[in-house]
Amino acid sequence: MRRLVIRPGAIGDCILSLPAIEHLRADYLEVWAPSPCVPLIRIADAVRAMAATGLDSVGIPEREPPEETLARLGQFDEIVSWYGAANEDFRAAVAGLPFQFLAALPDERAGVHAADFFLGQVGGRGPAAPRIACPPGGGGYAVIHPFAGSARKRWPLERFRELARLLEKRLPVRWCAGPEDELAGAVRFDDLYELACWLAGASLYVGNDSGITHLAAAAGAPVVALFGPTDPAVWAPRGPRVRVVATGRPGEPIERIPLDRVFEAATAL
Repeated sequence: MRRLVIRPGAIGDCILSLPAIEHLRADYLEVWAPSPCVPLIRIADAVRAMAATGLDSVGIPEREPPEETLARLGQFDEIVSWYGAANEDFRAAVAGLPFQFLAALPDERAGVHAADFFLGQVGGRGPAAPRIACPPGGGGYAVIHPFAGSARKRWPLERFRELARLLEKRLPVRWCAGPEDELAGAVRFDDLYELACWLAGASLYVGNDSGITHLAAAAGAPVVALFGPTDPAVWAPRGPRVRVVATGRPGEPIERIPLDRVFEAATAL
């Protein structure tokens, strides 16, 4: 059995799909994923960046489907795709190929955790906990990542600074940021697997509802995850050392989370 898995989406979506991808192991498993997530998928025989596959040109009416891409797709016995489910032109262009289309996001009204939802789509049973194997690190430092894809998901930076001042009485604090984030003195990695291994060595990680928070949890770090507008019952990172600090109910401003609750969760870990 030669199986292809196509997983688009943000970093967190891809990480929450890892148990499902592992469940889909076959004689040969290939995964197409967003470029930043390629280093994180370590259970496949081959992983390709979606941008390099020509897939985004398939199903565009004014273009001929790339012959090389269609030929590559034709080499698989089964194609499990979170890409193109709602795109009628794409589905028409790949008609005749062994595609199984899956919904890319769960229905949050059902209250099912996203990792369990993705695993259930492919016939697995939860609870699912994404894991990224990293070599053991030295520890002895806390990591704060104060960013998220949406401004509504970001606890105020000054609160993070106050938290850092409290934590520094116990252990060194290091700040983490992405390539485009403005934060002087922050640690940055171009490769997400290298970042995961650095996070795995932390004695504590604190961050918002973001892909990097999911990365820290999957790498095995003790994680405090802050949730405001999104529902942690669906989107919280999973792990034995994960503590979620949320507002009273989903949709409330994340600014309502008080500093003392975050510090209490951090010291408990």
